[in-house]
Amino acid sequence: MTILNLQFDNKNIRVALRRTATAQAILNAIPFTATIQTWGSEVMFDCPVRVSFEDSATNVVKPGDIGFWPDGSSITIAYGPTPISRYGESRLACSCNIWGDALDDVSELKQIKPGTRVHVDIWALSGLDKAG
Repeated sequence: MTILNLQFDNKNIRVALRRTATAQAILNAIPFTATIQTWGSEVMFDCPVRVSFEDSATNVVKPGDIGFWPDGSSITIAYGPTPISRYGESRLACSCNIWGDALDDVSELKQIKPGTRVHVDIWALSGLDKAG
């Protein structure tokens, strides 16, 4: 299993990749760094990837789903409700491809401020250069 690391200042979110075309495209694009934007209980940031919507694209996600917006070439992580959520759900502004699953508590992202930088790379395990 391939695991990526999203480094936000002093917070890390490890992401287990799903077997999707979007996950493979993101894996091929790393490492990269971007600037965080927020919307309600959601963080998003640009990603140097262009992919199409997958058949399973959705705009209602659960905390821990790591999404990608093909229309905006952005990674999105909802950790709670957004301004358009209903009934306790996490509803995004538009559909996204779910390409990964957070292995860490995404609710810690509520401490991340807009303008924070995030670095995306492969997570290294105990002395190994790359995880895989």
